[in-house]
Amino acid sequence: MRLPEDLILNAADDIAIRQDLTLTALGKRPADLAIRVGRLLNVHSRLWATDQEIVIKNRRIAFVGPAGTFRGEVRERLEFPDLSAVPGFGEVHKHIESSHLTPEYEAAMVLPRGNTWTCEASHEFANVNGGRNTEFWQRARRAGCRHKIFIQPGSAVPPSGWETSGGYYGYEEQSLFLKNDLSVVSLDEVMDWPAVWNPENPSYDRLWGMIRATIENRGVVEGHGSGLFEPHDASAYAAAGLTSDHEVWTLEEAWAKLNRGVFIEIRPFNYPEVLPGLLEGGLTDWSNIAFTTDDRSATDTLRLGASDYNIRHAIEHGVQPEIAYQCVTLHPARHMRIDAWVGSITPGRYADIVLLDDVERVSIAKVFADGRLVADNGAYCGEISAIDWPDWARDTIHIGRALTEDDFKVAAEPDRTHMNAAVLRPFHWNQEFLTFELPVKDGAVERDASRKITKFSIIDRYSGEANMASMFWIGCGPADPDTALACSVAHDSHNVWTIGSSDAAMALAVNRLSENGGGWVLAHKGDIIAEVVFEIGGLMTARPAEALDADMQRFIETAEQLNWMYEPSVNKNWKPGFPEHLIFATLTCAPWRWVLVAPHDKAPQGFVNVQTGQTHPIVW
Repeated sequence: MRLPEDLILNAADDIAIRQDLTLTALGKRPADLAIRVGRLLNVHSRLWATDQEIVIKNRRIAFVGPAGTFRGEVRERLEFPDLSAVPGFGEVHKHIESSHLTPEYEAAMVLPRGNTWTCEASHEFANVNGGRNTEFWQRARRAGCRHKIFIQPGSAVPPSGWETSGGYYGYEEQSLFLKNDLSVVSLDEVMDWPAVWNPENPSYDRLWGMIRATIENRGVVEGHGSGLFEPHDASAYAAAGLTSDHEVWTLEEAWAKLNRGVFIEIRPFNYPEVLPGLLEGGLTDWSNIAFTTDDRSATDTLRLGASDYNIRHAIEHGVQPEIAYQCVTLHPARHMRIDAWVGSITPGRYADIVLLDDVERVSIAKVFADGRLVADNGAYCGEISAIDWPDWARDTIHIGRALTEDDFKVAAEPDRTHMNAAVLRPFHWNQEFLTFELPVKDGAVERDASRKITKFSIIDRYSGEANMASMFWIGCGPADPDTALACSVAHDSHNVWTIGSSDAAMALAVNRLSENGGGWVLAHKGDIIAEVVFEIGGLMTARPAEALDADMQRFIETAEQLNWMYEPSVNKNWKPGFPEHLIFATLTCAPWRWVLVAPHDKAPQGFVNVQTGQTHPIVW
């Protein structure tokens, strides 16, 4: 009989496959492959079994048991008596866009590092093109890619009630996603907390509509609750039905969420604050915990690793190896309700198997995905699906016209020599914005380099009307004259941003970015001196990780020859030098308060407190 390809999940195909697997497991139909291993970790019991055999039919596991006991016919046999088998690793919450690679090249990068599946937190590309989001994430899999993507439509489309983007998701959209596609599994990170608790927030009805649609279709509602650990806040968070949080920065917050039934997704840069305390506190049941990546560039993945790094780093912090493996396999799969397909080496699941020559060091010898060898001693040996990305994925920067330096001027009131200005710093989580008196020249409010105050602008890239908002920021941006940095990665709306020491340089950088289709551009003294192209969605590039990394390193090397302003901020990821982390400084979720967004009818100058809805002039 001819079985379905089993690339994109649907119930009818799944039943046909399971009917065949049942007969294969009984030895009544032939299997394709048997893999014999020295040890196998059963993540359900956290116990190792020795000398085991994994029998595979097409892309799935049909039988697991002691070597030599399977009574059916097997076409091919492989033996690895010195290796230990663990399930393929999974990401419970990751933005593939943050690797800046399209899915087929992401697969080639992470499969050798053991990652065989990802829950794609998809509000990044969805804000670029919400109508095509599901189609985008399925494209590589449909072309035969063995890395599996489970789609989580984002609640942050648009990110707040004071923004618009290239997508809009509400009750109707989420209902259709979940009803029509088994690979859509959840509502991704409900991150606009004021819109959840405050009925007067303009996004209140939209967000609760998406939560309702998710519950109606038995999906998982994912959360994003940075700083919500006071007992009333943590209780309200859990009461709202937000089942998880990957924004756990402190031990206090971890216990507050765990003790209220919230699934904790811990990122490695928070391990030092969280993991030792959980161990010292006597935590024995880790089933409500996963380790996850969230955002990691291709450069950092090549240097550190993917989930293999998350496991290794957790073990270094004292977590028992078997628990660490559970936290990237069974625990996230169960939480996302996809453990029927991934998360363990058990019958009915995809044949995703990581073979280790050192369990504690997470040293990977071979990786099988969908029952085929995809990585051998760290090298990818699978195929890279050839994808001709269409115009809707490539042509996404729609500013509408070439910008000039006049577009970036902040107009002063007539006859003023100085004006007060609202000023922010990166990751300005304070209740109030800063206020400085700035000079006026030729009718425009000027920067003040002596106090490290420069200009930051957001340009709407969706409407085609060249709408933009400009204000003053402190402690970031180029110190060199006539210099500007521009980028199309601006979490989470992904409008274009630029920061610069002259308006002319800012216009030059943004215009080049628009021509390229997105990425990074650095302008200096009238020339473009460095650029990295993200031609897909303005967020990603369709080329190998190594090629992107080489381009990014050249860009940073050039950028580091310039001088960059710096003032410390509360975010420990904000560091001196080239300000790459500015891509996250445009967020509008908690704990952000005062932010700059592209002009909106509820915030015409773009300056708004997203917790309260209060607006304020840029200068006065």
